[in-house]
Amino acid sequence: MDKPAVLLRMENVSKSFPGVQALDQVSLQVAAGEILGLIGENGAGKSTLMKILSGVYQMDSGQIYLQGQPVQIQNPHHAQQLGISIIYQEFNLMPNLTVMENVYIGREPGQLFVNRRQLQDRTQQLLDRLGVHLKPTALVRDLAVADQQMVEIAKALSLEVRVIIMDEPTSALSETEVHILFGVVQELKRDGIGVIFISHRLDEVRTLCDRITVLRDGRNVGDMDAKTATEDQIIRLMVGRPLNQFFHTESHKIQADREAAGDIALEVRGLTRTGSKLDPNATVLNNISFQLRRGEILGLAGLVGAGRTEVVRTIFGADARDAGEIYVEGKQVDIHSPLDAIRHGIGFVPEDRKEQGLVLSLAVRENVALSKLDQLSQFGFVKLAQEREQVQEYVSRLQIRTPNLEQLVLNLSGGNQQKVVISKWLMLQPKILIMDEPTRGIDVGAKAEIYALMNQLAQGGVGIIMISSELPELLAMSDRVVCMAAGRVTGILNRDEATPERVMRYCTLKQGQIVEEGAILS
Repeated sequence: MDKPAVLLRMENVSKSFPGVQALDQVSLQVAAGEILGLIGENGAGKSTLMKILSGVYQMDSGQIYLQGQPVQIQNPHHAQQLGISIIYQEFNLMPNLTVMENVYIGREPGQLFVNRRQLQDRTQQLLDRLGVHLKPTALVRDLAVADQQMVEIAKALSLEVRVIIMDEPTSALSETEVHILFGVVQELKRDGIGVIFISHRLDEVRTLCDRITVLRDGRNVGDMDAKTATEDQIIRLMVGRPLNQFFHTESHKIQADREAAGDIALEVRGLTRTGSKLDPNATVLNNISFQLRRGEILGLAGLVGAGRTEVVRTIFGADARDAGEIYVEGKQVDIHSPLDAIRHGIGFVPEDRKEQGLVLSLAVRENVALSKLDQLSQFGFVKLAQEREQVQEYVSRLQIRTPNLEQLVLNLSGGNQQKVVISKWLMLQPKILIMDEPTRGIDVGAKAEIYALMNQLAQGGVGIIMISSELPELLAMSDRVVCMAAGRVTGILNRDEATPERVMRYCTLKQGQIVEEGAILS
């Protein structure tokens, strides 16, 4: 069988910014009908390389070949004309327009007036090609994230794309939606389109991609076959250290004598909540009960829709509860708002750091100090010297990579943004820290730093509730695992009982099913 022709080749591409060599002689290639995984830590140069390919940046040196012909990509519009399209992690859609208007914006059929029938038919053909069930006339703002992603892909196909770049396409998708997306990507592959797939999820890269190119510190440090590469090999190339150095679980194992009531940092009894945006009568949380001990990392496991985030938002006072009691260090507390939770020593690192955890337009200093602003102010004025001193302490402690404290958070990598969110809560010295998907969208190196920090906090007596959709991460970090399904607790497993198979069994129990005797273990 003939080897597929090389569709795209980038040779010795270099790019520098003031004081930073972002790319140094980087080369990669993609064949027709090939899925190339592009991976590396935040700051490795992936985004810069793709922005050069998509026309956002101009390279300092190097050469790009498309189907064997040298090209000088002038701007994003020129890249699209050449058949190169990029789908960013934050979609570039207009929410108040329809699907078909977004797909063909600026290229609508018709002369003086838009031919809406033809516009709808063309869009429907693209959606049928992708195998997705969307109405061309639906408003984008009413679509789920996965459907919005399909609109982006349809838009790319409408441009007769030859190379499509996908930047973290699964970061906000459920397992089912990821499966659908993978089917679409395989269809693009069959059509001879070259796909560059950027992801921090190494299991996805190894499953979906044909080859993997690894960047580190602006250089290409490895190309390998995705099907034969091991996770440890990939990580060694990315960060220069093996996988077994990631988790430091021995530091916070719970001792048998820590069952005393005085060792309980948080207890939830009978937490119940009804009503959601989709169904006001639905039971969101059904009689949730569990305990969190001091110095413990308690994992919450469950599939999408199980109620994990709803539990922690209710504990934190972000959502109201209909019934149930919350105890902090053995005393019943009244929590009706996040401010109440903060007063009782509870911090919350939310799932969506950009929307809920940070003010992107403010500096690192201002974001970290937000939680403690009342203590750092006098007569309505912030004590800047004291604020800078305290913020610098946490920036140093968490090794936040920033040129200075005045750097806008918007300009930091995902891992450093996450550490800014964590620093904000550590400023308050919480007794209990809730962490919802703490490593989502960050590279493996930053993950290792977050894991080490969590263990340090647990060693210092902080009780941590951790939600993670990555089961290996959850099992490696947790002392106990609370399994959830359909808004209820189906099992609480100790570390040695929490096998992947058993956790998934409890997380897939349907309403009305009975858990075997002894499954709920405290």
